[in-house]
Amino acid sequence: MRRIASEVQISARPEEVWSVLTGFERFHEWNPFLVEAAGRVEPGQRLSLRLRLPGNGREMVFKPTVLVSEPARLLRWRGRLGVRGVFDGLHAFELTPREGGTHVLQTEVFTGVLVPVTGSIIRQSEVGFGLMTDALKKRVESSASS
Repeated sequence: MRRIASEVQISARPEEVWSVLTGFERFHEWNPFLVEAAGRVEPGQRLSLRLRLPGNGREMVFKPTVLVSEPARLLRWRGRLGVRGVFDGLHAFELTPREGGTHVLQTEVFTGVLVPVTGSIIRQSEVGFGLMTDALKKRVESSASS
């Protein structure tokens, strides 16, 4: 098992953060890590996500299933490479009201037999998480101030 995370404090209400975070049709405008996204954030729905790894620009498409969608609070999905137990990722965005704004925690827990040999992808993803949470903060705060 391997866990990666990134967090940021955003000067906006959780509802504003949620709106940007789930506005998939606009990801290409601001998101340097998940550069394309489509689907509905409803439990049981499959998303289509294209991620771009920082450093080498390699892109991968995956189709995770939404497990939890609690507007302005929690979005969780699970992605798999092939069958269960090969390379699974449980991804979450947790939004918590804090200090007059929103604390955003993005995490992913990787499990499966391929985890020990996918270290470079996981490390690049962790960098991508940081880029994404920073870009989310910038996007939400610039939208809130306009």
